[in-house]
Amino acid sequence: MADTVLYEVNDGLATITINRPEAMNAMNVEAKEALRDSLRAAADDTAVRAVLLTATGKAFCVGQDLKEHVTHLMSDKQSGTSLTMSTVHDHYNPILRALTEMRKPVVAGVNGVAAGAGFGFALAADYRVVADSAKFTTAFAGVALAADSGVSWTLPRLIGPSRAADLLLFPRSISAQEAYDLGIANRLVPADQLATEAESVARALAEGPTVAYAAIKEALAFGASHSLAETLEKEDELQSRAGASEDHGIAVQAFLSKEKPRYQGR
Repeated sequence: MADTVLYEVNDGLATITINRPEAMNAMNVEAKEALRDSLRAAADDTAVRAVLLTATGKAFCVGQDLKEHVTHLMSDKQSGTSLTMSTVHDHYNPILRALTEMRKPVVAGVNGVAAGAGFGFALAADYRVVADSAKFTTAFAGVALAADSGVSWTLPRLIGPSRAADLLLFPRSISAQEAYDLGIANRLVPADQLATEAESVARALAEGPTVAYAAIKEALAFGASHSLAETLEKEDELQSRAGASEDHGIAVQAFLSKEKPRYQGR
């Protein structure tokens, strides 16, 4: 993996760290490809049971690297091509699909500002641990662009379509406390405790019943766009799968024995 994104697996937890602190973790092509490939690697690795997505420096991710973006726009203008905006198809969409579709829980440890695509990455995680100094902004309309990185799907589902429209049409900085009040942040912690707390949450998930977590993640995504009747059928299917897992048997036996279950992720 390129050093713009760091990738480490330890005891079932894959930690993926955006590592361009000098650019506030803005996403150039190299970083986008590295993040996409790291997420795919975590999704495919059977040894990985949970993912922690975080960043170095003062920012989580400020979205697209606009300096590189302008250079590419000028190149497109000179050559008569439109390759610059293919980054949504080639990079952002695969990143978002990897985050939302992998059958493992993803925790975002938001250490600082999350803007544009960076906001999208955080929203796509299953759980967000947020430093009290962090800030969020949609940013897209501020540079005359539509929303991408899944924000038009994730944001209204978290805070409602009216509030989402307000934040997308009139981008502004949202404090960590407001993000918590809106339901964007799941857990708010002092900045100096962010790394420890985010890893603790992610590691607890890595030690949990992986098959059940995958089923819960799939059920939430399915229920967001299907009827109650269809969702009940999906729950039936997913519960059968979870009930047949080795982890369910371990959980039941541990309950009867009054012991802490030691899940195997199967």
